[in-house]
Amino acid sequence: MLSLLFMKYWPRGWHMLKKWLAGICLIGLAVYMCWTFYENYTKKEEVGIEEGQKAPDFSLKTLSGEEASLSDYKGKKVLLNFWATWCHPCRKEMPAMEELQKEHSEIAVVAVNFTSAEKGEKTVKQFADSLHLTFPILIDKSGINADYSVLTYPTTYILDEKGVIQQIYAGTMTKKQMKQKLGLN
Repeated sequence: MLSLLFMKYWPRGWHMLKKWLAGICLIGLAVYMCWTFYENYTKKEEVGIEEGQKAPDFSLKTLSGEEASLSDYKGKKVLLNFWATWCHPCRKEMPAMEELQKEHSEIAVVAVNFTSAEKGEKTVKQFADSLHLTFPILIDKSGINADYSVLTYPTTYILDEKGVIQQIYAGTMTKKQMKQKLGLN
């Protein structure tokens, strides 16, 4: 009955309506596919190891035997430093990191030691004691440095208060550079 009424008022009939509906559906499908493609390929993953991504959380023991997680520092800017005692550039920048931490309590300096490449935790402890380091030194025996794709030492990740990676720096930094990258000037 409906088709008879439609054919009476639409001279070309039902077939023309089906073509129009099919065309509208195809256009809608194309728009949906383009939007999905745009959304998937223009936004970065929420968690990752690139600038603009939320740094992956991890938990490690500190030199003092306590458990510490990266998420413990949420709400503070973080200077996340990957280092080793046998790395001469690392030795050079550690005093600057200590000074920075003492001068700016609003930021967190977190040093992740590549412990699986050390002679042992005792070596790390002696190193930290010799430089009077007070910031947390995390013992990495599980490969967090590999999770962060650390290829050279030192490598530093600058995180904002939400844990999002703002900058990645491979190599030694001066205190002035650290302050600049943390926005403390």
